[in-house]
Amino acid sequence: MARKGKDGESLAPIIIKKVKKGGHGHHGGSWKVAFADFATAMMAFFLLMWLMGSTTEEQKGAISEYFNNPSAVPGTSTVPSPTSIHGPGGASTSMIQLGGGMELHTASDNPEAPPAQVVNDEEAEKRAEQLDQERLNSLMRALKEAIDAREALAKFKDQILLDITPEGVRIQIVDHERRPMFPLGSSRLEEYSAKILYELSNIINNVPNRISISGHTDIKPYIANNYSNWELSADRANAARRALVTGGLPQEKVGRVVGLASSVLLDSAVPDSPVNRRISIIVMNRRTEEAIMHENGTLLSVMPPAATEAGSTPVAESEAREEGAAAPVTAAMAPIAG
Repeated sequence: MARKGKDGESLAPIIIKKVKKGGHGHHGGSWKVAFADFATAMMAFFLLMWLMGSTTEEQKGAISEYFNNPSAVPGTSTVPSPTSIHGPGGASTSMIQLGGGMELHTASDNPEAPPAQVVNDEEAEKRAEQLDQERLNSLMRALKEAIDAREALAKFKDQILLDITPEGVRIQIVDHERRPMFPLGSSRLEEYSAKILYELSNIINNVPNRISISGHTDIKPYIANNYSNWELSADRANAARRALVTGGLPQEKVGRVVGLASSVLLDSAVPDSPVNRRISIIVMNRRTEEAIMHENGTLLSVMPPAATEAGSTPVAESEAREEGAAAPVTAAMAPIAG
């Protein structure tokens, strides 16, 4: 109903609008995720600071070296280096002391201690060659002592020849006129020769070097269909290999087995001499092993430079042999199969 004023005039109606205010809209929880990530990062940071504060200088150096070179060998990574200035891979092998992780790790607190030595690749190779040579010399001494001390070897010492060649330590087991290693024309080992190989396997197994086995015959031809001295010498070399493995030598230590027939005579003056029928075992040095693994060609590729000079001969050491046995043989007279 319209209102009227004091003078009777009608007044406009008063309209009151009531606005109902709703609640605040949902703003989402993404800020909570961000805050949780921030809190986690801060906790990890303070934990890292606490751990670094409680470590020694040596431990810090080891940690730093791990991130510079994550491999088991200092200065060598499993991944090739992208540039030549970083050495063969991973951390630098430079002789310059850069103050990195390896220097911290190897630093000594003793002022009187000698300074840490940085070994380059060439020096490391020389040391490895020297260690390998010392190991083979020790093997030679052990073989000599065993031949004198062990009954299975002492009885046949006139048939066991020892010498050092550019390929390593060579052990040759030769036939005796009245005591052959194999029956005539056969690759079956006699009982005594199998025992010799069993004893030798125990001694050879004391060094990590791999071995090479070669079979040899005399000049007398073997007459049979599709079977000659080449097949016979190879079969005899494999028979020796089986005997060594039976004696305890791991199969993976055999690096090469060959048959050479009569192509490399021990006594070239008497081609049909019993000593030409033999088994030759080489305990190979590192140089020869690498040449075989990479198939680097001829025997001269593994000889040190001095061994190929005119008039030079390798060191030869042979056991005393009974009268009638072959004279000591150098590598030039009887090169090893390869």
